Amino acid sequence: MDLLTLPLVMAVGTAVIGSLQFGYNTGVINAPQSIIEGFYNETWTNRYSESIPQNSLTTLWSISVAIFSVGGMLGSFSVGLFVNRFGRRNSMLMANVLAFVAAAFMGLSKLAASWETLIIGRFIVGLYSGLSTGFVPMYVGEISPTSLRGALGTLHQLGVVIGILVAQVIPCETNVRPVSSSIMGNASLWPLLLGFTAIPAVLQCVLLPFCPESPRYLLITCNEENKAQSVLTKLRGTEDVSADLQEMKEESQQMMREKTVTILELFRSPVYRQPIFIAIMLQLSQQLSGINAVFYYSTGIFERAGVAQPVYATIGAGVVNTAFTVVSLFVVERAGRRSLHLIGLLGMAGSAVLMTIALALLDQVKWMSYVSIIAIFCFVAFFEIGPGPIPWFIVAELFSQGPRPAAIAVAGFCNWSANFMVGMGFQYVEKLCGPYVFIIFTVLLLGFFAFTYFKVPETKGRTFDEIAAGFRQSAGQSSEKYSAPEELNTLGGADPPL
Repeated sequence: MDLLTLPLVMAVGTAVIGSLQFGYNTGVINAPQSIIEGFYNETWTNRYSESIPQNSLTTLWSISVAIFSVGGMLGSFSVGLFVNRFGRRNSMLMANVLAFVAAAFMGLSKLAASWETLIIGRFIVGLYSGLSTGFVPMYVGEISPTSLRGALGTLHQLGVVIGILVAQVIPCETNVRPVSSSIMGNASLWPLLLGFTAIPAVLQCVLLPFCPESPRYLLITCNEENKAQSVLTKLRGTEDVSADLQEMKEESQQMMREKTVTILELFRSPVYRQPIFIAIMLQLSQQLSGINAVFYYSTGIFERAGVAQPVYATIGAGVVNTAFTVVSLFVVERAGRRSLHLIGLLGMAGSAVLMTIALALLDQVKWMSYVSIIAIFCFVAFFEIGPGPIPWFIVAELFSQGPRPAAIAVAGFCNWSANFMVGMGFQYVEKLCGPYVFIIFTVLLLGFFAFTYFKVPETKGRTFDEIAAGFRQSAGQSSEKYSAPEELNTLGGADPPL
């Protein structure tokens, strides 16, 4: 069993600052909605000498929220343009330029009396977040030893949920002190909350130069074996890194037999078609699970349950979110990726059914409000056991060094696209279906469960080359090296075909 070393912990922790940025900017826009809408109305009135029409206000607000996902789509699709040219670490360092520019645009939007400035800032920070969702899992996966790759990969999702939690907690802290009613509640200081994204960017810029480049990138892409060995010695805390180097050399030799892998090649080649399809479906299972819908519904449910301060109950859901991400971190290397994803999907489906029943009977049976709260907490907990963290890092495990950047770009683009569709479409579907909207998510969750059970292989304890060899074998290309570990299916049945 590999041990955690200080250089490894520092490198992973520094990278995950990008994940925290993603989570923070996902959640920070929601709490000051009424204040920002007031700013839009004031700016419109100063420009056109009349109050802003309600339709125009709704449109501006929707764009302010959704443009973040549009930036994320473009950013995630651009990952491959950076990582092979500049390296994993340097790409993360360069991306912080976007964080600083975004912070300036959003932080100065009120001073400039321009909602356009705020929207541009949201788009730019979306670009940064989209790049981060590709850079961070790739870097962490490539510097981690095989036995710790799943646990350390989960830290990306932990960074995301901590960022969301911080964005939820700050308004409560500030509202406790009416004098400074702070950053969140004060109509003149709210831009500082959006501009806060510059602070983690400064921290990451200070720390990244002390972190090593990915040894896989150095050896396989740059052909610098001595540098790769030096980095591995530092990360592993031992001079004996021959096993790691040998694995990378074997992967490099396999790559030399492959032509350059483009995004189109991922879908054309039978070797890559199955893993890229699995990667896309896992990303969709995360975003189409209904998790965003549950957070959208939660405050209203807590209000109807008679909770005096529903915002604190919503924060409670955020705490559950964070706590079970930590649980996943500790069990993923024992239970396996596939097993946790299956458990998470099935648990979410059961919680969605319970939530539907509770919401439908809320007016007739008073205590159903408490059942709905329990269902929300269970739904969130099961999400973070599997569908939350696993799709982010398993994509890097499904592909060898050559196709990995293109695959992560495609998977990230699909994740952000599904995020955008749910964000834009849920409110309309919810009005149409009412509480029964969660039946739709139940059907989707069961579909993703069936797909995972029959199509997704277990990657726990397997090297990148072993996993890639399995897909080559299933595509009709024999590989004498490949031998599937006995423990592939930790649920007890036969391992699904690769």
